[in-house]
Amino acid sequence: MASEARRQHERRGRRAEDIAAIWLIAKGYRLIGRRVRTPVGEIDLVMRRRNALVFVEVKARATLDSGLLALHPRQQARCEAAARWLAVRHGWPGAVLRHDAVVIRPWAFPVHLVAVWRDG
Repeated sequence: MASEARRQHERRGRRAEDIAAIWLIAKGYRLIGRRVRTPVGEIDLVMRRRNALVFVEVKARATLDSGLLALHPRQQARCEAAARWLAVRHGWPGAVLRHDAVVIRPWAFPVHLVAVWRDG
């Protein structure tokens, strides 16, 4: 039973990432990667917009508040470390690194939070 719940959670997460990617592409972003794994963590979406590399955390939650609460400091540290690792590994000098989040809620438009946190 637990494995079925896990599979369901995984499907819901992938669907939320699909929706977020489509939403951001419609806003002029270019998709660079999905579920990008690094030794220090995973980034849900890596997007590019002008000179900015945007590392996007996607949260599928029932409410906007619960989505915001899911963006906790431990997750921030993991995302920042993964973004720095990717920037060094792929040689993106001079690119502005930005961390965004997209909260996906049932029967509502996605909420795109720009620069939800800053490195440091």
